[in-house]
Amino acid sequence: MYQVGKIAVLFLIFILGCANSENDPTVLKFWAMGAEGEYVSQLLPEFEKENPNIEVKVQQVPWTAAQEKLITAFASDKLPDVFQLGNTWVPQFHSLSAIENLSEYVEKSTSIDESNYFPGIWDTNVLDSTIYGIPWYIDTRVLYYRSDILKRAGFDHPPRTWDELYEISKSIKKVLADKNKYAIYLPSNEWAPFVIWGLQNNAALLKSNNSYGNFSSPEFKEAFAFITKFHKEKLAPIGMTEVNNVFQAFKDEYFSMYISGPWNIKDFKLWLTDSLENSWMIAPLPAPTDEYPGASLAGGSSLVINSKSEVKQEAWKLIEFLSRKKVQLEFYKLLNDLPAVKSAWMDSIFVNDKFLKVFYTQFLNVKATPKIAEWEQIAFSKIQQYAEYTVREVMTVDEALAALDKDINEILKKRRWLLDKNEQ
Repeated sequence: MYQVGKIAVLFLIFILGCANSENDPTVLKFWAMGAEGEYVSQLLPEFEKENPNIEVKVQQVPWTAAQEKLITAFASDKLPDVFQLGNTWVPQFHSLSAIENLSEYVEKSTSIDESNYFPGIWDTNVLDSTIYGIPWYIDTRVLYYRSDILKRAGFDHPPRTWDELYEISKSIKKVLADKNKYAIYLPSNEWAPFVIWGLQNNAALLKSNNSYGNFSSPEFKEAFAFITKFHKEKLAPIGMTEVNNVFQAFKDEYFSMYISGPWNIKDFKLWLTDSLENSWMIAPLPAPTDEYPGASLAGGSSLVINSKSEVKQEAWKLIEFLSRKKVQLEFYKLLNDLPAVKSAWMDSIFVNDKFLKVFYTQFLNVKATPKIAEWEQIAFSKIQQYAEYTVREVMTVDEALAALDKDINEILKKRRWLLDKNEQ
């Protein structure tokens, strides 16, 4: 009799344990990078209140270690359910089959739709006509300029075309009358200006299904030669070693124009105060022709779902929540990350800010870089390397671009092998 009672008690404990486990919330693991990982936690209580059956565990990952940590997690099958990716990283994790195809989720969603986003930004997440990430926050690059110096040089507006940029630069150099001062800062050891001008000129940076370099094309060659002309004619300093502090240099008239992103607005406001407070402004980038503005880079971060996650529906709910206009605005107030959702830009915060309005205009014309896993290796090592060789006149434009294509073809050798294998 005692034994029967003991069994009954154990059975009751087992039943109660099962009932408790069934009522436990689903744990959703979410990795976010840098400051985003710190501040996004402040938005999640509202999500968990709306979804009491979901508990979100956020892990903050430093940007400097993010890519390595994500690859390590993939290799050990420990990727989180939802994670943040810089939008140039999306192709890499797609090539690993690590991220979920989101097309069906978007199709059924009542809140996330392609039309809610800037076309160029949305496109960074589209591979082979399939969407793999949802833009979370965005950035791009525009032209910072000293309006007072442009006025002294005889111009009442920023450059709108390449020709105008060149003419303004020559006029600035002349009016400053100082060989140690320049019109524009175009760091030769940064890839972005060279790629931006190429994209503006409709250059296809790669060819044959992104398996060969195409930097020797007439379109890119024209753009590359245009940029390097500023260095050769002493309108721009060579390299970054001559500029220890871009804000001080801008203030001291060492250069009067500079291409950069929203992350520098706050610092320029801090450095240019008092009599210089109204001496500068930003503008969309100039265009090759009169079709102003010219294109810029489609930057930012996206949210993706682990293809092996067991809680994909819950993961999608989190992405939908973080994509709401209200939540995007709250995130901006916390961190100044520009919202990806276009409707958020209709808020008075953006409509009444002269700087943010410029970024909105530029976001209407942004382009994605080649969407392959090898792109960052190409951009950060090879393009910078041969741009430096050219502006220092170690190589001619033709020699540098031919060598660049040769090196890129070597980098893309494995990609060509995989493409050939898939076609067999």
